[in-house]
Amino acid sequence: MIRDFRPEDFETLWRMDQECFGPGIAYSKQELKAYIRSRTSFTLVATNAGGERVHGFIVAHGGPTGHIVTIDVAPEQRRSGVGSLLILSAEERLRSGGSRAVGLETAVDNLSALSFYKRHGYSVIRTWPRYYSNGVDALVLKKDFA
Repeated sequence: MIRDFRPEDFETLWRMDQECFGPGIAYSKQELKAYIRSRTSFTLVATNAGGERVHGFIVAHGGPTGHIVTIDVAPEQRRSGVGSLLILSAEERLRSGGSRAVGLETAVDNLSALSFYKRHGYSVIRTWPRYYSNGVDALVLKKDFA
């Protein structure tokens, strides 16, 4: 089930982000809170059917070219379709909000994420040197909405 973020979700989402990404890539509480609270952003949460267990979340910003800030899926839920459901739901919200494309960044060494994004129609458009605070480069990806 996909639903909109609720303030009581924050601690769970922040802990999930810490589990999903290592130091220098995971967001601090202040960073994640700022992204979620931005007036142009939305956060979608994937839960089990009863809604009591969070399986993943995505934070995205709207605009002419939307931007996916982060997509996090609990380790035990990976390869179950949760990530696909989240990204497709976010893309639909961006498209209906007027975005003509969407972009994102992923670490150059995150091969599973790169494979996931390519399966969903994203293309690498450039490399951003030392994008992450730990010095790791990012691949910048983009998907145009037809």
